[in-house]
Amino acid sequence: MPSKTTKKAETFEYRAEMKQLLHLIVHSLYTHKEIFLRELVSNASDALNKIQFRLLTDTAVLQPEATRRIDIRGDKNENTLTITDAGVGMTKDDLVERIGTVAGSGTTAFVEEMQKSGKPIDAHLIGQFGVGFYSAFMVADRVTIETRSSDVDSVGFRWRSDGGGSFTVEEIERGDRGTSVILHLKDDETEFAETWRLKEIIRKYSNFVDFPIYVDDKQVNTVKALWHRNKDELKEDELNEFYKFISNDFDDPLDHLHLHLEGRVSFRSILFVPSRAPAGLFREDYELGLHLYSSNVFIQDDCKNLLPDYLRFIRGVVDTEDLPLNVSREVTQSSPVMVKLQKIITSKVLGMLTEWALDDTEKYDTFFKEFGTLFKTGLGSDFTNRDEIIELLRYESTATEAGKTTSLSQYVDRMQSGQKEIFFLLGSDRISAENSPNLEYFKSNDLEVLLLIEPVDVFTISSLSKYKDHEIKSIEKADLNLESESEADETALSKHAQKKLIERFKSVLGERVEDVVTSKRLVDSAATLVVGKAGVDVQTERMMRMMDRNFTGSKKVLEINPKHELIQNLSKLRETSGKDELIEQAILQLFEGALLLDGALEKPVDYVTRMTQLMEAATSTNADLK
Repeated sequence: MPSKTTKKAETFEYRAEMKQLLHLIVHSLYTHKEIFLRELVSNASDALNKIQFRLLTDTAVLQPEATRRIDIRGDKNENTLTITDAGVGMTKDDLVERIGTVAGSGTTAFVEEMQKSGKPIDAHLIGQFGVGFYSAFMVADRVTIETRSSDVDSVGFRWRSDGGGSFTVEEIERGDRGTSVILHLKDDETEFAETWRLKEIIRKYSNFVDFPIYVDDKQVNTVKALWHRNKDELKEDELNEFYKFISNDFDDPLDHLHLHLEGRVSFRSILFVPSRAPAGLFREDYELGLHLYSSNVFIQDDCKNLLPDYLRFIRGVVDTEDLPLNVSREVTQSSPVMVKLQKIITSKVLGMLTEWALDDTEKYDTFFKEFGTLFKTGLGSDFTNRDEIIELLRYESTATEAGKTTSLSQYVDRMQSGQKEIFFLLGSDRISAENSPNLEYFKSNDLEVLLLIEPVDVFTISSLSKYKDHEIKSIEKADLNLESESEADETALSKHAQKKLIERFKSVLGERVEDVVTSKRLVDSAATLVVGKAGVDVQTERMMRMMDRNFTGSKKVLEINPKHELIQNLSKLRETSGKDELIEQAILQLFEGALLLDGALEKPVDYVTRMTQLMEAATSTNADLK
């Protein structure tokens, strides 16, 4: 029976981004529409957790003995669905500010992305973006909230909205603490008033909620802490179901880790590695997925202090007896118990990954494909576990197929006799990396080169200068020590001719280069740019330009290939003809061609114009030009 109104209702306008979101929800087609019930049950569970936490230290609350449970009731005659909890409840300010405003900072981007797609929207994304309550409008054309906060002197309030541009809030008579959410179902959504359907959804998505869930006065969920049971008792189906409940994922996890440790710190835990990277993993506001309990009492569901950031994809539960029940979020951040927990859990997770890498390479490859980009960031942040992280790194290389990776250990096993260094090349993708002129010497000498083609590699490789006894070196460095070929085969140009030609290059290019030298790394190409003494690699410069359009890269060293026919022709022209302008144009074209390959050519118009002029000159003087 509806509560009696005591004051006139006030009308509030939704904020602009909230209107966008509601319009999207009301007018879009969805898959997995039943997710709305999981979201509302999750909100009810959060409210019960909050009142349970408050009661640990404060008994001056409304109805302290109220049963902590969630009641769900469908009414086929009225075509309504009601979800009720005896949780912490809400004040008027809560209803206006929390319900009327977009919940998460990532929501606006989510709305824009969904509006562009034009495809049926997978409803589980709504929960991932922190807007779970509003999923009710997928199945309801009107939603009513009746609530009273847990403060003794509180009063009740009713919130109403049809998902349009506004909502109303009015004061009502309500004796019970907590919240009731009433969904006035759409005409074609009557199934969600059916008892059998509600039970089916609860068992599928909310079976492991911490509180009893009753559908038409019959409990339907299993309230039991899996992490307190022995490993041998747990079935894979139970673990998969629990994972899906705590993670909002539809897929089974890749694997799990069940821990029960006693000693310096005692805790029980079940941790899961998802089978695929969740949406928004790299957003700053991504919520971590570890739930923290103290002696089976919920503390928080996004504990940031249990694992380092590069393992933020891990989902699960950690329950310890070594934290006081009334611990606050602020205390957990500085607690020595949390420091010990993080150290132990991180070590156990890395141990599990190491086992996969050694004994189940297919599983580890799947993990690294999904989470390797994030995992690599641990190289520069977790110095305690640095050695373990290095062994777990994977990169593509010239010895692997596209999409396949190798470890540093495997690279070393394949090194040639006498090879002392591990070589790498940074690139934007596999194809461009394989076509880099700087790779030619290594191809011709069958020397393996790691292809670092992920953006994160630009930032992490700088902290990896050595592996075991082998230096790790970029093949784009000018000071790379490459073995020379025999003097007879090294060049068709005399030392004197090389010297004079280099002088000509320097006079034309001037301050645009750090130096011009003959190359040992080039086989098929005429010229390439390499990093000088104080410079940084091409990929790092690209990143810097993306962050700062005014960024100017360092000068490079131009290497020329004295065995290349074009370089030899330029040497002959310098010695025998007066075609200084042609030589200058060719030098500039070689230099800017190298810039083009590096993605650093600032004036492509000049490059194309000069190319046309050179082709005109070539075709007018030599009709048989190859």
